[in-house]
Amino acid sequence: MDQHHATDLSPMPAFVLRQDVGGVAVVTLNRPQTRNALSRAMMEQLIGQWDALAIDTTIKAVVLCAEGPVFSSGHDLKEMTACRDAADAGCAAFDTIFATCAAMMQKIVTLPQPVIAAVEGMATAAGCQLVASCDLAIAGEGAGFCTPGVHIGLFCSTPMVALSRNVAPKHAMEMLLLGERVPAVEAARMGLVNRVVPVGQAKTEALRLAHVIASKSSVAVTVGKKAFYEQLAMPLSQAYAHAGRVMVDNMLDPDAQEGIEAFMARRDPVWRGR
Repeated sequence: MDQHHATDLSPMPAFVLRQDVGGVAVVTLNRPQTRNALSRAMMEQLIGQWDALAIDTTIKAVVLCAEGPVFSSGHDLKEMTACRDAADAGCAAFDTIFATCAAMMQKIVTLPQPVIAAVEGMATAAGCQLVASCDLAIAGEGAGFCTPGVHIGLFCSTPMVALSRNVAPKHAMEMLLLGERVPAVEAARMGLVNRVVPVGQAKTEALRLAHVIASKSSVAVTVGKKAFYEQLAMPLSQAYAHAGRVMVDNMLDPDAQEGIEAFMARRDPVWRGR
């Protein structure tokens, strides 16, 4: 077998790593040499991780972090530029890339477990979208957030979807229209991140919160996360009706009965889990 053939058969690099710490999964973006650019292969590996976690009942919460000084620089522009050589100037490839990205982001929202982004360095364009798609976000003081597509003639339309569901419309439009770096403290004020911690401490704080979440009833957390995103898209009266049905079902679950009985008896609950 020649060397060229051997290279073709080599395994795909691990662009995404996973390590389980108790009931918490730590998922790490692992392309530091490309500033963790979200190539199609990397997004497909992330989808594989979300799919595996969705059926893993031992995991109660997820922390998403990154190797290297940059959380994620967004889509892999070198990969996308190479697609322009196709007969359709890259149209089909671009469609596939953006569809893959949308599927990957939505899987975070529909994942049973809460996902906490731990951000050090810049989260740019689709990298900012990735943070906005997570349920919670912790940022180191040196972190920054940016949707800079306007600088290169490409409005950040898909990052806009997640961004506009996290911050007020005028804050979202300011980021999208100006493309300027938003420092961590300002991102917290806007609602894009929950907490700002000293540089290098984002993962530690995210893990702490993840373990707090993992100590709760996984039934309640899973039901609650799903209902939260469902009701956001509903008119007020419909949202209340839906939330009421969810509460009834939740009340009938053994974990709710155990939790209420433990509270009244002033003892620690023993969760059955999902």
